[in-house]
Amino acid sequence: MKTFSVYNLGCKVNAYELSAISSLLIKEGFKEDNENPDVVIINTCSVTATADQKSRQHIRKMQKLYPNAIIAVMGCYAQGNYKFIEEEIKPTIILGTSHRKDVVELIKQALNDHQYKTLIEENTRQFEYEELGITSYSENVRAFLKIQDGCNNFCTYCIVPFRRGKMRSRNKENVIKEAKYLVEQGYQEIVLSGIHVGGYGQDLKDCSFSDLVEELSNIPNLKSLRISSIEESEIDDKLIKLIQTRDNLAKHLHIPLQAGSNHVLKMMNRKYTREQFMSRIQEIKKLVPNVMISGDVIVGFPQESEEDFMETYNLCKECFDMLHVFPYSQRPGTYAARMEGQISPEVKKDRSKRLLELSNELYHAYASKFIGQDVTVLIEKYDEKQQTYFGHTSNYLEVKIPLESKVGEYKTIKLQKDMI
Repeated sequence: MKTFSVYNLGCKVNAYELSAISSLLIKEGFKEDNENPDVVIINTCSVTATADQKSRQHIRKMQKLYPNAIIAVMGCYAQGNYKFIEEEIKPTIILGTSHRKDVVELIKQALNDHQYKTLIEENTRQFEYEELGITSYSENVRAFLKIQDGCNNFCTYCIVPFRRGKMRSRNKENVIKEAKYLVEQGYQEIVLSGIHVGGYGQDLKDCSFSDLVEELSNIPNLKSLRISSIEESEIDDKLIKLIQTRDNLAKHLHIPLQAGSNHVLKMMNRKYTREQFMSRIQEIKKLVPNVMISGDVIVGFPQESEEDFMETYNLCKECFDMLHVFPYSQRPGTYAARMEGQISPEVKKDRSKRLLELSNELYHAYASKFIGQDVTVLIEKYDEKQQTYFGHTSNYLEVKIPLESKVGEYKTIKLQKDMI
């Protein structure tokens, strides 16, 4: 029996795809073995220059650790840099962000003939959605369900539309079928995942994103449904109504902002103004009073002045309860990489620090509103060192529970200050 090992460098979508490939290999008679694998599959990331570097390092590390193994490299870094990988790193198999199903056959061939193989489709904008069958990627009790791939937004800082291809939705029936399977397997929460999740349905005639959420929330015994990320413009009135009325739809929205300055937003090719964004967030908070709003922010974008940054800072203070902060990373091949006025690493570091401190203040101010109230927590893990259970509420408060509990169960407790 041949053995394999998989390594993910990147997002939850990458992890989901590796889980699907693992399932396909197991069906073909392979066995997962991280000690002495015959085959090593690496799903690479290219979202930042650091991700590119880590991808290169990890491929070389696996070649040294397992010199006799078939090394298969796939994903975003492989898609954009396959010629360099072919010439300089020389793994056995190179795939990009398509033809994932073919990796099993390529592995079987390589085990037989020991020949190098590259399968890259260069025109990513022609990709169709690639169905990998029922699978799951989970973190204990939480399963990630991929519903779409690709992106059409072409933000000037982002390489992803070039590596992942056009926005394409998964067949609705397959999404529902997999969700039901995950519920049957005992997963307590399903997280809708993809490259541009809220774009689901834009290429379909009969289903919008909120239509899909409605159907999924109707699945019997589905305890919790969470949206991984969604643009402000894609939160329609129907989705807000569902969040208001469906108990199993998480009261948490992660909404990318990226910048709070109209000057920077225009340079980023983001399709809203700070005024539009603030108005919609305030409306959502009014309609769903306890909803947690988190978001992504990029600092140090080319030509971002201190005034621009402070506009972002002040918008975040008004709109968010938690932030994910990213220093701008120059990506060759993107429009922003060629812009004048690149910001120094020192300024990026300082602005990141200030926003992270703000995020900490915002989170604790939000969490403190629930102290003394009964909250229901999905227990996700046990920390042996702290002898404490950890989990999240529907509105994504991380809670420490120093009580006898069980991973995978829901526990209702009165929230105390030392639990957050």
